[in-house]
Amino acid sequence: MRITTGGAVAVGPGKIALLEAVAHTGSITAAAKALDMSYRRAWLLLDTLNRSLRRPAVASVKGGAHGGGCELTEVGRELVALYRRVERQAAVACRADIRRLMGLIGD
Repeated sequence: MRITTGGAVAVGPGKIALLEAVAHTGSITAAAKALDMSYRRAWLLLDTLNRSLRRPAVASVKGGAHGGGCELTEVGRELVALYRRVERQAAVACRADIRRLMGLIGD
């Protein structure tokens, strides 16, 4: 599922996966590595996402001995939860049609 605004993808599977990786690692750098993408690409995706929301999904964390990091805000956590819930509900509601679509795809 993708949600677009102004011709750009505001929320989609890649951005949700990136948010989940940030939540798991606490770092854009580590999240990007976990998803095999460049730091710049990850930063741009998160910046685009934050700009498309009323309040940001990720926020910088001031560093201690090991420097700063990044964490999901309340909005970011809610966004991930809502997105995953919609995915689950859609999969159940569309099960028969998904099977038919998969039947059209060759091995």
